[in-house]
Amino acid sequence: MKIALYPGSFDPVTYGHLDTAQRATRVFDKVIMAVFDRPSKNLLFSTAERLDLLQAAISTLPRVEAMSYATLTIAFAREIGAIAIVRGLRAAGDFEHEFQIAQANQYLDPSIDMVVFMASRRFSFLSSSVVREIAAFGGDVSELVPPKVAVALQTKYAVAR
Repeated sequence: MKIALYPGSFDPVTYGHLDTAQRATRVFDKVIMAVFDRPSKNLLFSTAERLDLLQAAISTLPRVEAMSYATLTIAFAREIGAIAIVRGLRAAGDFEHEFQIAQANQYLDPSIDMVVFMASRRFSFLSSSVVREIAAFGGDVSELVPPKVAVALQTKYAVAR
């Protein structure tokens, strides 16, 4: 079975993330979307919340599973038997960052490849940070994220106001 790891903070998961995961199932037998427990970012949602939202979002995607992890990504990839790490690229600016990560992972374990999916045109502008900013100011994110995520964003930002 060909397993791919799709790691990220998923804070929150967006339709762009789900599009990448679904497209990856055309290449791999199973795609594991994994919430990184300790990214060096200011997070809106806890790890448990991000995992819960991700699990709800992938409930209709066959061969996509959700997990969380708190180790080196390449170590987690080995642990789950992944042959590749999946990433999505939205714009040219993403390339440099992803390239550096791919090179570091190749150094750590050359047997695990990096596979990059270019963002679908309709999601090329979409990022979790854009979604958070729109939601923070009361904007409608219903076409950008699954329904449960939209509600969770409304709830988080209602408390903050």
